[in-house]
Amino acid sequence: MLMKTAIAIQKWTSHFLQQDPPRAKSVVMTVFGDAIMPRGGTVWLGSLIALLAPLGISDRLVRTSVFRLADEGWLEASRSGRRSQYRLTPQGEKRFTRAHQRIYAPQPSSWNGRWTLVMTAPDIISGSERTALKKELLWEGFGQIAAGVYAHPGGKDEALAELLSRTGTAGKVFVMAAAGIAELSSRPLTDLLAHCWELDKVTHDYTQFIAHFAPLQTLLGQQVLLDPQQAFAIRTLLIHAFRRVQLHDPQLPAQLLSKDWPGATAYALCRSLYQLCSAQADLHVSATLAAEQEEVPELAAHYRHRFSGHDAGLS
Repeated sequence: MLMKTAIAIQKWTSHFLQQDPPRAKSVVMTVFGDAIMPRGGTVWLGSLIALLAPLGISDRLVRTSVFRLADEGWLEASRSGRRSQYRLTPQGEKRFTRAHQRIYAPQPSSWNGRWTLVMTAPDIISGSERTALKKELLWEGFGQIAAGVYAHPGGKDEALAELLSRTGTAGKVFVMAAAGIAELSSRPLTDLLAHCWELDKVTHDYTQFIAHFAPLQTLLGQQVLLDPQQAFAIRTLLIHAFRRVQLHDPQLPAQLLSKDWPGATAYALCRSLYQLCSAQADLHVSATLAAEQEEVPELAAHYRHRFSGHDAGLS
């Protein structure tokens, strides 16, 4: 029975890779965030190539990807003889910190009715700054109400301060808190959801994620002991697929979402599969890193809080 289950898991992995092969540069980012950052954030290129090989990513594609990521300011390289080592730049690390909190922490469950508003004025902010700010605000989950006006239900103070600093727009925008006035409003503020956020696409993507990974939960629940490399491949595909959906989710409070919102189901599924794979996957990561470095750093304390319901920050 266990042998049949192991074969079925291998078939699932192979089918998934054939059906939706991950893009090399994107999956390099996933591996950095999921496996490298908790172990000091630095990896030799040879180790990264070895980690990505089971996912069908070739040596050449890994080299091309890290070169492009370094050129884009995400990674920085150092050399020792003929070997190269990569780590996140300070700017890249800040972005990863925000993404880490969004991916591994549960979605907001309560809301006090407060909205955070960000407004720009053409005579204060340049066109390039306005474009960069819009991109970052949308990534952070803000919705655009009108030209130069962005909103998000709930407090975003810490993320917003970092975002404004990174885009060079601190002191150039208007930020305020707002709430609806029931006696004066002709329409409920929840009507802004359909206007400002593409929730239909997010709903579809979460539903697809559940459909792809629910069969795997059944297989892994049969007490089969995964091969460490196989466990790492599955965990990486899992978190890569979840990240692709979740980073487009504006993370609206539960009170504003439908009772059958699939984001909660997808998060619970991802948490369950992640926990089933992690012990064996960690063995593979440690062994791979140890092949090129004398000492592999202990897993950071924040790693233990992933999908635990506790603070998933990197501090």
